[in-house]
Amino acid sequence: MIQQTINYVKSELENAEGGHDWWHIYRVWKTAIQISASEPVDRRIVELGALLHDIADSKFHDGDETVGPRKATDFLNTIGVDQKTIDHVILIIQNISFGGGNFEKKFQSPELDVVQDADRLDALGAIGIARTFNYGGFKNRTIYDPNIPPQLNMSKAEYKKSTAPSVNHFYEKLLLLKDRMNTQTGKEMAQQRHQFMETYLDQFYQEWEGKK
Repeated sequence: MIQQTINYVKSELENAEGGHDWWHIYRVWKTAIQISASEPVDRRIVELGALLHDIADSKFHDGDETVGPRKATDFLNTIGVDQKTIDHVILIIQNISFGGGNFEKKFQSPELDVVQDADRLDALGAIGIARTFNYGGFKNRTIYDPNIPPQLNMSKAEYKKSTAPSVNHFYEKLLLLKDRMNTQTGKEMAQQRHQFMETYLDQFYQEWEGKK
């Protein structure tokens, strides 16, 4: 079942943007497995949730958040997954997103906690920095503009429509994630990656002003 899902996701995301391609899924999947080792979870649900969490990210489908759950449901039905498992996986997909961070999750489960932490960890550290600027380039966004400050209290709709410079994303999402991790393992991993990003930003601003 897991191998069938891997094959499906690889095929679906073959031409995806580099920060949301198969390799993003791979990293989240592997990290979710690592976190699962110390959490009371159904490993199969965690793996399916991690593998399918971005099968159709709404940002690449005109903001439509129904595409991913629909595609995941159709696929899981074709490989004979039981309805209870499908329902849980779909709830993970529907509730994993950061979306500006200013709203409450409508669903809670240990499996969602693990997959969400794994997904958030891929937005942190060296990989998170690379993904931020990759997506910014993909959307033709400015790298940094000191005249455009970060917006820290955006609604989910405002967050999704934002066209702010890439550096703003660090303050609007990435640097907030450390304190929003669910599991102990996730919190420990996030701490180191968070510190790396702070070091990077210090260097960035000094280079911006020609000081280094």
